[in-house]
Amino acid sequence: MGYFHAYTGKGAGKTTSALGLALRSVGHKRKVIVIQFMKWRKDIGEYKIQKLLAPYYEIYQFGRVGWHGFKNLTPMDKQMANNALTFTAKITEDKKPNLLILDELHLALHCGLVQLNSVLSLIDRLLGITDIVSTGRFAPKKLLERADFVVKVSPEKYPQETITKKGIQY
Repeated sequence: MGYFHAYTGKGAGKTTSALGLALRSVGHKRKVIVIQFMKWRKDIGEYKIQKLLAPYYEIYQFGRVGWHGFKNLTPMDKQMANNALTFTAKITEDKKPNLLILDELHLALHCGLVQLNSVLSLIDRLLGITDIVSTGRFAPKKLLERADFVVKVSPEKYPQETITKKGIQY
């Protein structure tokens, strides 16, 4: 039986922490699958590295190109997020990874793109196969109660000007 980790909070580093676990798992030749909700960029490090880490690391994205904000989500966004859940169930049952990362799942839940009961049911089913990490701001209380480990990332100090540095933030 696997464990369920939830990384949430307003600070930066939730996805980065999950990817640290992925790197550690790959180092032990353990299979990792990353499912990204609401993400589309192919120029990010965790996407670009997949060929170098194969066959132990796979990443799949389910997001419409471009950031559209929380108020401009469409039925297509909802469909993509639900496709991600369906895909997650199938690929996990087929490939049986040692670690499954559901990146920005909390945000998809917060935006109403996927239903909490469906997510909890999927997590309970897949924990028999793998360890699971979910990430994102605004994790619902019921999801955090279900998690075995909860990490809340809190901002302590940030530069006044937003910095996005290749290899650090993306």
